[in-house]
Amino acid sequence: MKIEKLTKYDEKTAQRIRELLVQLSRSGKDRGEIPKSWFDDLIASPSHDMLLAYDDNGEIIGIATLSIIMGPIIRKNAYLEDFVTDTSLRGTGVGTALWNAMLDWAKEKHCAELNFTSGHGRELAQAFYKHKGAEIYDTNFFRKTIL
Repeated sequence: MKIEKLTKYDEKTAQRIRELLVQLSRSGKDRGEIPKSWFDDLIASPSHDMLLAYDDNGEIIGIATLSIIMGPIIRKNAYLEDFVTDTSLRGTGVGTALWNAMLDWAKEKHCAELNFTSGHGRELAQAFYKHKGAEIYDTNFFRKTIL
């Protein structure tokens, strides 16, 4: 297995990322094609990256999308948006390898913390995070739709 940053767009990679995001989705619904412009923005940004886990055959088996967030109180932190391994490979070390790569990414970016959310009903994911030393931060998560 190897883990690399997404550095170029191609349709096969975009389709596989979409498939993994469907596995991550609570509803299991496919929200449609991810625009190429999204990939272009991500690849060009110094503050955002997608890490891809590949098996020995070069197939993508997991992803993690990370961003840098900054504020005068929160300092410079990493934020984990999407983190998923192929359901057929869970428990095989793919998640741990991605987790370690995320921590390395955050250290390279001089981030003090890795922040993320994990919703109700994600007990296996939450057990994974706790096992990796993450702590639950008591807060409410709000969302305001803009577009």
